[in-house]
Amino acid sequence: MAPSRSGEFDERRPESTKIDPRSALRAAAIQLSELTGREPHSVSSLQPAGDGWTAHVEVTEIERIPDTASVMTTYRVDLDSDGQLLGYEQTQRYSKGQIDRR
Repeated sequence: MAPSRSGEFDERRPESTKIDPRSALRAAAIQLSELTGREPHSVSSLQPAGDGWTAHVEVTEIERIPDTASVMTTYRVDLDSDGQLLGYEQTQRYSKGQIDRR
């Protein structure tokens, strides 16, 4: 419990509201899905960012046959310390079967 301004303890507010990595990963995928209407395929990275988290979420944008011809999109998702979405941005589009040649 965190003390209030008057020095009393406030049972409604935990001392630390920072979510753990597993919860941040889920929050990024779920909230992006709710906004875009697309199901996340995977979360390819998760990193602490200031008081929150930044995740890169892979989404199938266009399904094709064969599956390796499907178009994938990577979104950068920024979360605050409570796991609430601050913003998202499309950062990359690629074919699912494409080999990374960096």
